[in-house]
Amino acid sequence: MSLIKKLAGETALYGLSSIVGRLLNMVILVPLHTRLLKSTSDYGAVTDLYATSAFLMVILSYRMESAFFRFGTPAEDRNRTYATGMWSILGSTSIIAALLLVFAQPVADFLQYPQHPEYVRYFALILTFDCLAELPFARLRLEQRPRRFVAIRLSNIVVNLGMNLFWLVYCPWAAENGQTWVHAVWQPGLGVAYIFLSNLMASAVTLLLLLPQFRAIQPRFDQELWRKMMVYAAPLIIVSLAGIVDEMFSRAMLKYLLPGSPEENLGQVGIFGANYKLAALITLFTQAYRYAAEPFFFRHAQDKDAMRTQAEVTKWFTIAGAVGMLGILLFLDLVKYFIGSKYHSGLHVVPILLCANLLLGVYYNFSVWYRLKDRTGLGAWISIAGAGITILLNLIMIPAWGYYGAAWVTLCCYAFMSWATWFTGKKHYPVPYKLGRMALYPAVALLLWAITLGLGELLPDAAVWGLRVLFFGGYLGMIYLLDGRR
Repeated sequence: MSLIKKLAGETALYGLSSIVGRLLNMVILVPLHTRLLKSTSDYGAVTDLYATSAFLMVILSYRMESAFFRFGTPAEDRNRTYATGMWSILGSTSIIAALLLVFAQPVADFLQYPQHPEYVRYFALILTFDCLAELPFARLRLEQRPRRFVAIRLSNIVVNLGMNLFWLVYCPWAAENGQTWVHAVWQPGLGVAYIFLSNLMASAVTLLLLLPQFRAIQPRFDQELWRKMMVYAAPLIIVSLAGIVDEMFSRAMLKYLLPGSPEENLGQVGIFGANYKLAALITLFTQAYRYAAEPFFFRHAQDKDAMRTQAEVTKWFTIAGAVGMLGILLFLDLVKYFIGSKYHSGLHVVPILLCANLLLGVYYNFSVWYRLKDRTGLGAWISIAGAGITILLNLIMIPAWGYYGAAWVTLCCYAFMSWATWFTGKKHYPVPYKLGRMALYPAVALLLWAITLGLGELLPDAAVWGLRVLFFGGYLGMIYLLDGRR
C-alpha cells in the first residue's frame, strides 16, 4: 500500500502540469477558440492539424523514451543510454524537420490547406522542439525529479496561454481602441495561425529551460546499444502509431470521407473535435498517471508483490476514471458551456467517448506487462489489430453516420484492445486483476446517469439537479464503503 501511496503522490505532482495544463486549456482556450474563431471549419483546421501532428510526433521520436527507461534504469548505464538516444534523435529530427520546411507547400496541398503553407512550417518547428524535449523529460521522470519536470511543463502552459490571450483577445481590443503599435505584431483574420504560433513559442521556451539536460549529453554514441534500443522500441513505434490511428484517424479522415464540401467537412471535424475535448476531461488524470506509472513499474518490476500492486493500482485507476465519467455525465448541462453553442449539436457523442477514454486508460494499465517482459512485439500485433478495426469500421460508419459513427468506432476499438492485452497477459504476466470490481463502478455510473435522463422528463429542473448531486455523493459513499476503508 505504501508503494501505491508513493505512486499516487508522484501522480499528483505530475498532475500539476498535465491536469492543470489540460484544465486551463479546457476552461480558457477551448471556450476562447470555439467562440472567437469565425467558423466551425476554422476550429476543424486546428483539430485536424493537431491530429496529423500526433502521427508525426511518433515517427520523429520513435519511442526512444521507452527504450531509455528500459536500458537506462540502472544508474551505471544511464549516461551512456541517454547520450546514445539523444544523438540519434538530434540527427533524425534535424533531417525530417528540414524536409518539412523545404517542402511545406506540397505538404500543405496534400493536407488541403494550399493557401497556408505556413501552418506546415509552424508544425515542423513545434514537432522538432517537442521531440528534442522528450528524452530530457524522460530522464527527469526516471530520476524522480517531478518538481523540475512540473515547473518546466507549467512554464510551457503559461507561455502558450499567455500568447493565445495576447494575440486573440488583447491585440484585437487594442486595435479597436486606437493603439496603432499593435499592428506591428498582429494582423486581423489570422486566428488559426496565432494558435499555432502560441504553441511554437511555448515549445521554444520549454527547450530553453531544458538546456541543463542538454549539457549533460556526453559526446559518445554506442552503436551496439543503439541497435538494442531500436529493436526494443520498434514494436512500440507500431503500438504508438496504431494508438494514434485509434484516437486520431476518425478526426483526420472526416474531411475526406464525408460527402460535403471541404469547408463543410471541416465544420463537422470542428464539432466532433470540440466535443471530443469534453470527453477528454476524463483523460486529465490518465496523462498524469502515465507520467508517474511507467518508470514506477520498471523500478518495482522485481518486487515480490509487483503483480498484486499492479492489480490494486489498476482497480483504483478505474475507480478514479469512473468518478470522472459520472461527474461529466451528471453535469453535462454545465460542462457543455466549455465549448461554444454552435458545437452543442455534437453533445450526443460525449457519453460514448467517455466510455472509450475510460477503456483506453484501462488498456494502458493492462499493457504494462509486455513492456516489462520484453514482449513488445506481441503488443504491436494487438495495436495493429486495433488500428485495422478502427480503419475498417471508420470507412464503413463515417459515410453512413458521420462523427456519431466515428465515436462508436473509437469505443469498439478500445474495448477490443483492453480485452486483448488482458487476455494475452494472463499467460505471460498473470496479474490478479479484480475485474468484477473494476466493471462494477463504470456500470453503476452509467446506470445512475440513465436514471437521471429518464426522470429528467418527469421531474422539475430543480429536483433533477438535486438528484444529480445526491447520486454523485452516494456514488462516492459507495466507493468508500466497498474499497475506501481497506
